[in-house]
Amino acid sequence: MSDDNATKSNMAGWTPTQGYVMAVVCLLIGIAGGYLTRGSSSPMATAPVPNAQPMANPAASPSQMAPQELQQALAQQLPPLQERLKSDPNNAELLADVGNMYFDARQYNQAAPYYRRVLQLQPRNTDVRTDLGIAYWFLGNADQAIGEFQTALKTAPTQANTLFNLGVVQWKGKMDAEAALATWQKLLDTNPGFAGKDKVVQMMAQARRHLGIQPGTKTDKPMQ
Repeated sequence: MSDDNATKSNMAGWTPTQGYVMAVVCLLIGIAGGYLTRGSSSPMATAPVPNAQPMANPAASPSQMAPQELQQALAQQLPPLQERLKSDPNNAELLADVGNMYFDARQYNQAAPYYRRVLQLQPRNTDVRTDLGIAYWFLGNADQAIGEFQTALKTAPTQANTLFNLGVVQWKGKMDAEAALATWQKLLDTNPGFAGKDKVVQMMAQARRHLGIQPGTKTDKPMQ
């Protein structure tokens, strides 16, 4: 059965209001998927890409790079780091860089094991733990994502990117708008200069419309 047919089949027994609400939710999942913010720096953000077309913004983030550019950057930069890891397998910085490269190339299943290895060496590395949480989210596991974010917040209770991402997954992964609003309010209260403040305010306004939806309501797998 195609995805479209499956969706139509699942909605067949819904009231018009329920169908409308879930259509809005599924649309916003796609929007929120692009909202997640990395905890750690990105080694591929400004890396030279051979034979790539010029980008309008030379400092564009990996998420703004075309898939072909991402793959070219990965193929160029990854082998030297992996070679270095053979002689220094417990180098947390190298492990994080490799994980970040896979992350930037949207290969989250490859990034996660490197992040876990970093955390075995540096369990209080909240940037890497936040990135691991995002990887779990894109792999479709909201519970694991939330668990990593909450663990990071035990070490750094006001870390802005972690709070931001936790709110996104609470809202879109668990359909718990109330929890997301509380998380984002804490973000704004403790980080008044947060660069993404306007985005947070916008998402809070959208989340308030979903306060009547039962937490845990099933939604589609988060879109990248």
